[in-house]
Amino acid sequence: MPRIYGRATSSNVQMVMWGAAELGLAVERLDYGFGHASTKTPEFLARNPMGLVPVLQDGDLTVWESAAILRYLCAEYGHAPFYPASPRTRAPLDIWAEWIKSTFTPALLNGLFYPLVRRDPASFPPTQIQDAAAAIAPLAKMLDTRLGQGPWIAGTDFTFADISCGHLLYRYFGLPFDRIDTPNLAAYYSRLQNRPAFRDHVMVSWEPLRWKDPSL
Repeated sequence: MPRIYGRATSSNVQMVMWGAAELGLAVERLDYGFGHASTKTPEFLARNPMGLVPVLQDGDLTVWESAAILRYLCAEYGHAPFYPASPRTRAPLDIWAEWIKSTFTPALLNGLFYPLVRRDPASFPPTQIQDAAAAIAPLAKMLDTRLGQGPWIAGTDFTFADISCGHLLYRYFGLPFDRIDTPNLAAYYSRLQNRPAFRDHVMVSWEPLRWKDPSL
């Protein structure tokens, strides 16, 4: 049975676990990272020299980096249309999967999630949330436009790209900031919430991650 090292509250672990569940793949998840077993031990660093989660162990194969893990699981255990065999069919989906990771994710996590949840609010300038909301607005609009061709990223078929793009939406829609109106994106999020694997692996409370005043 494949094994995932990583805590349930990590968005990157959530992406991998959701993907595995959609593939119908049974995996064992072990709690590593913030508040759990250390990722800085020699044993863990031998699996991932970056000391980050998730890490996949599948037999004698070790894979780190969440997007690489998801693609491996899809290629090894999945099939079309969830993971198209044709590179030409898959390429447009890879574009969105990479865009989410390289562009949308930093804007959401660094700009909004960390200041609102994981860090001392006093350590950020007063305009932090307003500026971050303005920065992510055109990105959310891009995704909204794409989903207007939906109901899924690929159109009619639910694919691995929906795992990559959708796993952050629980945070995007759950954080207290002024979001622009994106009806297609909101409808997409509602459809994702109807998927049991999304509810089980992505809709995980982030309260254990919330910053606490050490003086209290």
